[in-house]
Amino acid sequence: MKSLGTFLQSGDWKGEKHVPVIHAPENAKKGEEIEIRVLVGEEIKHPNTLEHHISWIKVFFHPEGSKFPIEIGNYNFSAHGEGEIYEEPEIAIKVKLDKPGAIHALSYCNIHGLWENSIEIKVED
Repeated sequence: MKSLGTFLQSGDWKGEKHVPVIHAPENAKKGEEIEIRVLVGEEIKHPNTLEHHISWIKVFFHPEGSKFPIEIGNYNFSAHGEGEIYEEPEIAIKVKLDKPGAIHALSYCNIHGLWENSIEIKVED
C-alpha cells in the first residue's frame, strides 16, 4: 500500500500554478502575533471553474524538536461558478508561535491532486 506522502507534488510556485505559496515573516518574536497568507496561483493564475478548481488548503506548523505538526487551519472553497460566484484560493491566518519551526501548506486540485510547500520561521525571545 502506498503512503499518502507518495502522492504529494511540489515545484517552484513561480512556474507551477498548483503549488501553495506561503507568505510569512522569516523571523518572529516569541508570543507575538504574525500573519500567514497562503494562496494558489500567485504568478500563474489557477482556473477556478466547476471543471478545474482548488477544493481546499490546509496549513500546519511543525515546531522544531516536535514529533508531529499541528494543524492550524483548514479552508474549504465551495463556490466554483455556482450563481456566477468564483472563489479565489487565498487565506490568511494570525498565529502566535513560541518555537521556531516550519509552516507547511497543502492544496488540493480536483484534477491534478495534492500539492505542498513549506517555509521555515525563526522565533526569538
